[in-house]
Amino acid sequence: MILSKEHNSIYDIKVSTVFPAFISGNNVIQELSAMDLAMKLHYLRFIYYFKTPSFDGWTTMSIKETMYKWLNYAYITCGRLRRANSGRPCIKCNDTGVRVIEAMCHMSLDEWLESKDGAEHKFLVPNHVIGPDLEFSPLVMIQLTKFKCGATSIGMSWSHMLGDAYSAMDFIKLWAKVIAGCYPTQPLIMAQQEAQPSYIESPNMNQDHLSVKLVGPVGDLWSTSGNSKMETFSFYISMTELTQLQAKICEEKPGPQIPPFECISIVIWKCLGKIRHMSGPEVVTICKSDPRKQTKGIITNKNQIIGVVKTNASISEYSMMQLGLLMMNEIVDEGTKIEEAIERDDKLPDFLIYGANLTFVDFSDVSFYQMEMKGQKPVYVDCVIDNIDDKGVILVLPTPNGCSDGRIVSITLLENEMATLRVVLKEDWGIA
Repeated sequence: MILSKEHNSIYDIKVSTVFPAFISGNNVIQELSAMDLAMKLHYLRFIYYFKTPSFDGWTTMSIKETMYKWLNYAYITCGRLRRANSGRPCIKCNDTGVRVIEAMCHMSLDEWLESKDGAEHKFLVPNHVIGPDLEFSPLVMIQLTKFKCGATSIGMSWSHMLGDAYSAMDFIKLWAKVIAGCYPTQPLIMAQQEAQPSYIESPNMNQDHLSVKLVGPVGDLWSTSGNSKMETFSFYISMTELTQLQAKICEEKPGPQIPPFECISIVIWKCLGKIRHMSGPEVVTICKSDPRKQTKGIITNKNQIIGVVKTNASISEYSMMQLGLLMMNEIVDEGTKIEEAIERDDKLPDFLIYGANLTFVDFSDVSFYQMEMKGQKPVYVDCVIDNIDDKGVILVLPTPNGCSDGRIVSITLLENEMATLRVVLKEDWGIA
């Protein structure tokens, strides 16, 4: 096996565990909601890149001391999984702490960022999954990597079962606030499981829920064993390019304008339709924040819409404007249906959401760049969703300068599709 330059650059790896400084939430059992269980096979991986001043003068021990204080206010994330008598997973809070990896890198931060196109993130963030020993599997892992120039990256692996990307950001930003001496009045908590009515009929997941794919059962190893080789590629699209896309899609006619997220999504959808020779009705999944459900101080999976958009014919028969309007106005939110299906089934079905269909995720308004270390914001943030199905996932992310500067697009697809997609995006749309 030939290892990449980036892989060979990571060395001196050390692993430890960090606990809260004080016992808080000890022996407390946190029940998981139906939507938490729906997300249990997915993982969010983030990497924050900070330039030299952010961690100047910090030793490993001084960094860990800040973590002890931080985790006092996030004891649920320090827990481990147990199974209730019913077989339903739950979290025993403040049980074993957060796993921390320390590593060094032979490259400078500038060299690393110049060499990356989306795939190298895996060397700077733990790639763990939960299980097969549930009682010993951390829910969160942190990797601190020091570059030869003195810059530092913070990689966080976050079990999606705990909450969505907004929840993960609340968690990591809490660390920065504690470092700055700003302590919260209350710890982060998880949304409580809501009482569910009794159900009689059990739905057919394949027919009634277009956004999910049944897998497993996976047992105590919360991962899928798919053999498909996936590849990740990311690129920057400027505001000027987005404006040109909008004009081309709308054919410069007066009327409704297609927003940036939908513009990017339908361009990729159309290009993949061309590659995959889609000849019939097609379904895509849309994941975006629900402004009606935003919460503070609560980590949850219920703040986002999980919706589907379905065509009535081959997408080759749709104009770009028609696809855009379809994506804007015809989303069917399946979140409640998914929760109800889990509560109906005593066996707690295992399934994938991301990648079950071609999945577009709008993270444009996630506050990736609002985390500050010693007054320094990250120069770049990587984000991927891991353990996905093979239809692919497209993330639309903010740039370091905010959405007014354009978007970062991260695409994860089958390895044999990626090169062709990049060619089609370049030839047909002048991007990627």
